[in-house]
Amino acid sequence: MIKLKSLGAKVVKHLLLIAYLVFLVFPLVWMLSTSLKPTPEIYSATPALLPLAPTLEHYVAAFAEKNIGLSIWNSFRVGGIATLAVIVLALPAAYALARYKTALNKAALGWILTSQIFPAILIMVPLYLVLRRMQLTDSLTGLSLVYIVWSLPFVLWMLEGYVRGIPVELEEAAAIDGANRRQIIFRVLMPVLMPAIGAAALFTFISAWNEFFFALVLLKNQELITLPVDLARFTGMEGQARTGPLAAASFIATIPSLLLFGFLQKWFSAGLTSGALKN
Repeated sequence: MIKLKSLGAKVVKHLLLIAYLVFLVFPLVWMLSTSLKPTPEIYSATPALLPLAPTLEHYVAAFAEKNIGLSIWNSFRVGGIATLAVIVLALPAAYALARYKTALNKAALGWILTSQIFPAILIMVPLYLVLRRMQLTDSLTGLSLVYIVWSLPFVLWMLEGYVRGIPVELEEAAAIDGANRRQIIFRVLMPVLMPAIGAAALFTFISAWNEFFFALVLLKNQELITLPVDLARFTGMEGQARTGPLAAASFIATIPSLLLFGFLQKWFSAGLTSGALKN
């Protein structure tokens, strides 16, 4: 009887996992299917899950009518710059917060966590005024700076929790061998922190890659717009979207995130869990 109950629990567990997987994957499958369907088939009264007559016309239209290639490159640029800068800034700062117990550090960590509750629209006007004074509006440099500031608090909090979980004896042994503070951080702790760094890099890049609101407000030059803003242009003035090209462009936009997550999923899981639990 106990074995039957255990077997039944396992079956239910696997069925729930399969249902959850279908729930997660179905939108992506439907988007890919829609991008491969001819226009009449998309607007059919009874659309099929799989395209009956697959076509690449919507992909051709997306690249021909919109400057998707340039907007993809712009998103890669701001995402890459933001990711690199956040990791370089957050790593030594997280080390300082974790290793030096002062009232200022505790206040800084509290402010970091509090800053995450502010919605983006609340800071948009002062942020725009600051960037305009710095002559960084309508530039990828200014947008990258915004993404750095926006992602840094969470990444700093995550890395701080992970650094705190590393034994201090590891650093003391390196110091006895003659390593200075910079060498301890980048040569001793860096390999141990790679899971957290991978998670932080993934979070920062995907946040910048998918971000829409800041890019919409700050960028006016059509040569500088990022991919999320470019995708919005497939929707007409009256809200009527060109479903086929929009689905094709949206599927293209998901590919880098899927590839990056697939490559770093082990780092992401280990780093995010450790950063949360070791706080």
